[in-house]
Amino acid sequence: MGGGKANTDLIRRAIQLSWFTIGYNLVEGIVSIFFGISENSMALAGFGADSFIEVFSAALVLWRFRADSGISNGLPLDRERRATLGIGILFVALALVTAAGAFVQLRAHSHPGTTLPGLLIAALSLSFMFFLLKAKRRVALGLDSSTMMKDADCSLACIKLSGILLIGSLAFWAAPALWWSDAAAALALSVLIAREGAATIRSARRADFAGGCDCS
Repeated sequence: MGGGKANTDLIRRAIQLSWFTIGYNLVEGIVSIFFGISENSMALAGFGADSFIEVFSAALVLWRFRADSGISNGLPLDRERRATLGIGILFVALALVTAAGAFVQLRAHSHPGTTLPGLLIAALSLSFMFFLLKAKRRVALGLDSSTMMKDADCSLACIKLSGILLIGSLAFWAAPALWWSDAAAALALSVLIAREGAATIRSARRADFAGGCDCS
């Protein structure tokens, strides 16, 4: 890592990104759930629930770095371990929410929301999450922080869910017989997210956990 000034700047950047993530995802979650209920779109309502998991992940990053915002070097390993463990648990929660929504959609033979709100929310989320993903990974590498890298992975999962919402809606619009494609893709993604969460939890619990970006 670089010198103390560079380290402090990166910690400040991590905190700023976390506040931005919390603010954006709170709005996105509330709007998505509102339109999901009003438009009877399980996909959109479930996407809103996923947004709140991203809020909790960013809150863990805030908890991890707020106490360190004035230090020049050294990141306390205990906080790094607990925050990484917390984000791993959130990954598992995200997988369960995603899978539950997909099962409900398949059982009800319902299609993903094709309304304009759903498409706009997914498109906006993709643009914001790509920015956050790149910025968080840059900070994570600079700090060599497992917590920040796992939060970036959470943003990546949200990008994939946004893509599923967008592509699933467009696929149904083009070919109604593909109503199940959105749910099938979400189920496959939930397995990958669960595996990532389990690996993160195992990593955080290891006796030789070092807290770096390559810890998993």
